[in-house]
Amino acid sequence: MNEENNRDELAILYEDNHIIVVMKPQNLASCPDESGDDNLLNRLKEYVKEKYGKPGNVYIGLVHRLDRPTGGVMVFAKTSKAAGRLSEQMKTGDFEKKYLAVLNGAPHEESATLTNYLKKNTVNNMVYLCPQGTDGAKLASLDYWILQKEGDLSLAQIKLHTGRSHQIRVQMAGISHPVYGDMRYGGDRAQKGKLALWAYSLSFTHPVTKERMLFLCEPPRSETPWKKFDLTAAMKP
Repeated sequence: MNEENNRDELAILYEDNHIIVVMKPQNLASCPDESGDDNLLNRLKEYVKEKYGKPGNVYIGLVHRLDRPTGGVMVFAKTSKAAGRLSEQMKTGDFEKKYLAVLNGAPHEESATLTNYLKKNTVNNMVYLCPQGTDGAKLASLDYWILQKEGDLSLAQIKLHTGRSHQIRVQMAGISHPVYGDMRYGGDRAQKGKLALWAYSLSFTHPVTKERMLFLCEPPRSETPWKKFDLTAAMKP
C-alpha cells in the first residue's frame, strides 16, 4: 500500500492540541505488534509529523485498542498528560465504548449482561471461556441489546464494561450466537468477508477542557450484512 493510499484512508473525526479521534479501518492493527504490519498508531505519527512539520519522533499516546478485524472510532492522545487522564477515565468507567454487531441467530433474551472469565492462549492467539480462579483468567463483562432482527441474523448493540482481547466475539459465541463472519469463534463458514463488529460510539471527558464528548462512526452500510439493517435507527445515541 503506497503512502498516498495511507493518507486517503486516514479518516480524522476530530483533532485539537490534546487529542485526535479517528476511524480505524477493519483489518488494520491499532498499534505495532510482532507481525511488523502497518498500523494505525504509526500512520497517525506520520500524519502529525507531515501536517505540522515536526522533526524527530512524534508523540501519539495509545489509550485503548480495537482488535485488528474490528473497525470504528478510536481516540489517541497528542500529549502524555492527555494520555494519562484518558487512561484514568478508563479505570473509573468514565470512558464509554459501544459497538454494533451482527449476530448469527438471536439470543432468547433480548437484553442481558454477560459476565465470564477469559484466558488468552498467546500461542494461537485465541481467547477461551474458563472457570473463575483459572490461572491467568480475567473478568469480562458486557451488556447487549437486540435492536433488529432480519431472517437468521440479528443486530445487537453492545456496551463493554471491561476491555479484554476478543471479548465480544468470545462472549457472544459463548451463548451460541457468534458474530457474523467470525470464523475463529464458531461463525458460519459460508459467511465470507469482514467481521460484522464495529465500534460505533465513543464517549469521554476531554482531558483538558473537561467537556463531555461523544463521537459516532457508522459501519459500512453498503456492505453485507450491514445493509440488511436500518443503521440510521441503530446509530441513535
